[in-house]
Amino acid sequence: MAGLTSTEIRKVVNRYIGVSGGYLGDFSYRTHADFYPEYCELDIDPNQYEGTTRERFIAILSGALPQAQAKIVHGVLARFQLNAPSCPETRTEELYVELLEIAKRLEGSSPVVSPDLKINSAIVERTIRDVEALIQTSDAVSGVDRIHTTLHGYLRAACKVENIVYCKDDSMTKLFKLLRQHHPALQDLGPRSQDIERILKSSASIMDVLNPIRNNASVAHPNEDLLNKEEAMLVINIVRSLLHYLDAKFVVEQQQPNNAVGADF
Repeated sequence: MAGLTSTEIRKVVNRYIGVSGGYLGDFSYRTHADFYPEYCELDIDPNQYEGTTRERFIAILSGALPQAQAKIVHGVLARFQLNAPSCPETRTEELYVELLEIAKRLEGSSPVVSPDLKINSAIVERTIRDVEALIQTSDAVSGVDRIHTTLHGYLRAACKVENIVYCKDDSMTKLFKLLRQHHPALQDLGPRSQDIERILKSSASIMDVLNPIRNNASVAHPNEDLLNKEEAMLVINIVRSLLHYLDAKFVVEQQQPNNAVGADF
């Protein structure tokens, strides 16, 4: 997911918006705060950042994920019009077109989308929404905790639907093992089933390391050393891919007669 380069950020800040006497365009602290919800559809509070308006803007833009960066660039183009009074000479039509193309590139760098899960529960539905909101506000690290809960809740819901017996304290790895052993949809993996089985086993290993990552490198607890943005998105996207696969397999199986029995306790 290639975001804005340092050169592109300077073009947005210095050449398009313009900086004079340390001020970023005609932004005040108030209008800068209003900019993100009004022009970008982002819930970002620049008052949580230190420094001048220019320094805060750069920190927000450089730290955002590509999708959010695209929204900010579009917001800049809408907020700072060509030929506006007192606009810098560097704010040209050519630069406008260039920034528009950059925004389109950023939109194409979007992460794996959250699946529209057919097997669902209240906690899964809520945490999926939380993850999306956190990513949009450039807080992927907080999203790691929520995507962990999403996957755990989904595996429980899938067991319930298929009447697969599990304990309420079972880990994700244990739930996934039960599903692989007893869910009819995971008994026939099609061509190259041995290779697909190896992928599923590797997925179980991934689930196993999600627990220490969540507990020791996310905001689930007061940890000092947090994941970088890129690694946080790696975790989120891997879980999203697993959810896409499992939900697609399970929904197809639900459309067929189901004779499984079991109990939840």
